[in-house]
Amino acid sequence: MMLTRHMSYMTKGLTGAVLIPLAFSAQARELSVSTVLSDAFPWGQAAEKWAELVEERSGGELTLRVYPNSQLVSGDQTREFSAMRSGLIDAAVGSTINWSPQVPELNLFSLPFFIPDETAVDAITGGEAGAMVFEAIESRGVIPLAWGENGFRQVSNSRGAITEPDDLDGLKIRVVGSPLFQDTFNALGADPTQMSWTDAQPALTTGAVDGQENPLSVFDVARIDQVGQQHLTLWNYMNDPLIFAVNQQVWQTLSEEQQTLLRETALEAGEWETAMTREQESERLAAIQERGVTVTELTDEQYQTFVDATQSVYEKWAPRIGESLVEAAQIAIDGR
Repeated sequence: MMLTRHMSYMTKGLTGAVLIPLAFSAQARELSVSTVLSDAFPWGQAAEKWAELVEERSGGELTLRVYPNSQLVSGDQTREFSAMRSGLIDAAVGSTINWSPQVPELNLFSLPFFIPDETAVDAITGGEAGAMVFEAIESRGVIPLAWGENGFRQVSNSRGAITEPDDLDGLKIRVVGSPLFQDTFNALGADPTQMSWTDAQPALTTGAVDGQENPLSVFDVARIDQVGQQHLTLWNYMNDPLIFAVNQQVWQTLSEEQQTLLRETALEAGEWETAMTREQESERLAAIQERGVTVTELTDEQYQTFVDATQSVYEKWAPRIGESLVEAAQIAIDGR
């Protein structure tokens, strides 16, 4: 399907992709770009697409070198934003979840059962709430350029179908290093266990943890069903947009032409990757089911039981995220 996105306050007035190579200085420049996943996943493909567009349209005078699998932060994905802010990394295509420890406003997207669908995601990122999030990132020394998509996160486990909060009782669920995730799964009666993705698959294999939560693209490409995850529940409990961004000091050393090029190619790569991710969703689900995974879809009534069970988490975290930001996001959702 074709995807139309509203441009954020930072992209307003840009006229679209640069069509011819720009006249940069004779000295070619390479910027490092961090990403958590490789180009086997849409996330990694977004970074590679950005690099491809930049090299093509700069005539090779500006290039992006992508370092996948969090290798620039020794596998600790939650350190990525700090490393970019300090200048150890020039740029990144990163996750709102992984950057949320340093940018609390990014927890907006992790509020449990708050964002109901893709239209709501677009309304948030393309409107006032999205602009507020970008302002929060820039205030911490990083220049955000464009949105991408990791997608809605679903839950899987090795024991049985999850249709109500009681089904999570006592389950050890691997989560990322975010206190909000700990609070969410604690509220649902689970036993959340924080670990990096590098450590997660071995833990699932040995049964050290019972389950995990990730977008369908990750479940499919990583073949999580092969490590005992035979029960998958589609509950869309939170969304994980990606953000293309550059270290502020690096940004200031670039010419206006280079800045425009980076921003426009990031926008194009983000739109391309978001459309691709959404188009592939049904195919991925079918492939997962064909491999013998039991897929459970919640009814409206079942979904509401999870909303009710995590209301205390919403009430705790909304003030930490910022009441005005949460309100702006709610207005966007209601008006979509």
